[in-house]
Amino acid sequence: MSTIDHAHDHAHGDHDHAHDHPHGLSRWLFATNHKDIGTLYMWFSFIMLLSGGVLALMIRTELFKPGLQFFQPEFFNQLTTMHGLVMVFGAIMPAFVGFANWMIPLQIGASDMAFARMNNFSFWLLPPAALLLAGSFFVPGGATAAGWTLYAPLSTQMGIGMDMGIFAMHIMGASSIMGSINIIVTILNMRAPGMTLMKMPMFCWTWLITAYLLIAVMPVLAGAITMTLTDRHFGTSFFNAAGGGDPVMYQHIFWFFGHPEVYIMILPAFGIVSQIIPAFARKQLFGYASMVYATASIAILSFIVWAHHMFTTGMPVTSQLFFMYATMLISVPTGVKVFNWIATMWKGSMTFETPMLFSVGFIFVFTMGGFTGLMLAVTPVDIQLQDTYYVVAHFHYVLVAGSLFALFAGFYYWAPKWTGHMYNETMGKVHFWASLITFNVTFFPMHFLGLAGMPRRYADYQAQFTDFNSIASIGAFGFGLSQVFFLFFVVLPTIRGGKQAEAKPWDGAEGLEWTVPSPAPFHTFEVPPTVK
Repeated sequence: MSTIDHAHDHAHGDHDHAHDHPHGLSRWLFATNHKDIGTLYMWFSFIMLLSGGVLALMIRTELFKPGLQFFQPEFFNQLTTMHGLVMVFGAIMPAFVGFANWMIPLQIGASDMAFARMNNFSFWLLPPAALLLAGSFFVPGGATAAGWTLYAPLSTQMGIGMDMGIFAMHIMGASSIMGSINIIVTILNMRAPGMTLMKMPMFCWTWLITAYLLIAVMPVLAGAITMTLTDRHFGTSFFNAAGGGDPVMYQHIFWFFGHPEVYIMILPAFGIVSQIIPAFARKQLFGYASMVYATASIAILSFIVWAHHMFTTGMPVTSQLFFMYATMLISVPTGVKVFNWIATMWKGSMTFETPMLFSVGFIFVFTMGGFTGLMLAVTPVDIQLQDTYYVVAHFHYVLVAGSLFALFAGFYYWAPKWTGHMYNETMGKVHFWASLITFNVTFFPMHFLGLAGMPRRYADYQAQFTDFNSIASIGAFGFGLSQVFFLFFVVLPTIRGGKQAEAKPWDGAEGLEWTVPSPAPFHTFEVPPTVK
């Protein structure tokens, strides 16, 4: 038990420990402790990562050479849909919420999250939703093949798998909204004395802003899929042209959710990297205030760029120009962040332990993803590249090398705190280099495929695309194996035991963990003054 728990018991005169700290299954089922719930989120997201990875490897197996080898096109499209939904809603988002649950109370000196039982509920909504999503493979007609975006009119024609998918996304959306309310109330109401907003660690800032984004856009997604549902079963014609509806309207509603959503998946990653780089450069974060304002700017701008996903839907040139310029504008605050990270490292006493390797790898590969995104923002370029493998390459550089690498960095950085044990540094470095190399082998050739005109979501392709597809498929299996390696040689050994972690595992770096303007707040791993 942590000192915080002791202090909490003492403060409330509650010494019934058997009642207060249940063991075995009930400890996890009825968990109200932010650390336990954070752990649950992370295990759930890791299981979903591996499941979504299996779907991805099935896709890459089919694409290893031209012709239909293993799967029919319909099932192939079910794989692409489910891979996307599982990774976005099952792996990336819950993983960041797990980090938020673990670290935000510790970083702001709170005893726990604001709404402990709601916290439990928001987690336990996820496993049933995941089962619904996975179960849609096993119903008549199979899972939806409409793509993870569930575009009408395809999504209005699919079988019962589509309804299961819609229900699952409603449940996951409810979970996200509850988690966000919890994070906002915790950060705004439960900071320790002296912990002003502009002294908070960057991770708290990025999550505060992300939580507002989630509350703003999750209901929009709910609206889009509810309209799809009524079109399917209740005779409405929101997206049915024959009834006076408009399938393009679905895209507008979906992407009004979908574009802020991609920032929801990257802002917490920015926060993690902004914690780690100062620690291993042994310097304060360069431009703390500008980092906060840049994060807020990205969040605000993310609402006015959605239709850059729709340049080929026949929108007026005026609209194309607006969305092109707005999208280019969002690269300015993003650039500010990248330059601040580099400035933080400049002339620092850097060491390259695994968290730092993943963070530097993140900057390199995320920046590449950012540049390809900037190119896709240019309307005439996008009209050529729309729905080709260039787009697939772009968003995987942002989501895999962006979000996922930052999650790995955060795991290596905070695991000593979470488990009390040090991970094996050599194994961590092997995981990093294996992931970085195989990731690039997988996704870099996709830029060339896209430039040469290979469409995405195709189960078969012309012979001219064979070489790059074969390379990508080999890389994908390497990347998948790297994550299995991570599980068996890093995660499980660290949890089971290994070298005892010191109080300050990153020698001297730990003192800078707060990366805030001086004076730094007290170290919140002791009893917070609010509880004494």
